[in-house]
Amino acid sequence: MKTIIIIPSRMSATRLPGKPLLKINDLSIISHVCKRASEANIGDVYVATEDQEIVDDVKKNGFKAILTSNKHKTGTDRIYEAYKKLNIKNIDLIMNLQGDEPSIKVEDIISLNQKMIVHKSKIGTLAAKIKDQKDLENENVVKVLTEKKLEDNNFSKAKSFNRISKNISNTYHHIGIYCYAADTLEKFVNLNQTENEIKFRLEQLRALDNKIDINVSIANSNPIGVDTEEDYLALKKIMEYKSL
Repeated sequence: MKTIIIIPSRMSATRLPGKPLLKINDLSIISHVCKRASEANIGDVYVATEDQEIVDDVKKNGFKAILTSNKHKTGTDRIYEAYKKLNIKNIDLIMNLQGDEPSIKVEDIISLNQKMIVHKSKIGTLAAKIKDQKDLENENVVKVLTEKKLEDNNFSKAKSFNRISKNISNTYHHIGIYCYAADTLEKFVNLNQTENEIKFRLEQLRALDNKIDINVSIANSNPIGVDTEEDYLALKKIMEYKSL
């Protein structure tokens, strides 16, 4: 099975504009993500972006990038355009790795790829245990409700994704990484956005609303996504301390 990793990234994030190029240990956030993806060694890694400065930074740090349209509504649309433009033959799986999670664990990327192959899944993603019950009410922490309790070796189907959840049982912190079977990615981007997707600002609901299963695997750790200045400063402190 042949996998490619594509990382969507753009400068115009609403809450923290320019975040892909913010530095941690003298390396941009987007290049940290590229480094983790490359270390997983499961396939070629590309950044898909509408911004030339991201392309320049990524290439300067020894990674690959491709320019895409600035008209995309979602990151998945962006990675699909990149996938088609790259025109690499015989790709079975396309992994969509978020460009704002520089602390994602390499072993979690490898594990998701392996589970996709073993279970022949259409879409796979990761989740972590919720450590703070306040996160159930935190809209910025996306939750996933699974059919079964997530164990090390299972790959349970997702029942729903929510921003606010009252349910504790089988509810996990969703991590923004997806792996698509190539034909499923093509099908997904050609579907219209659904009411749920637009209402809750969660594009994965488009798959569930169209009866496409999403399987979920437990992650070893919960990476810190960089959405705000506070997130960036907190993660910078952790990652710089670890490198001492």
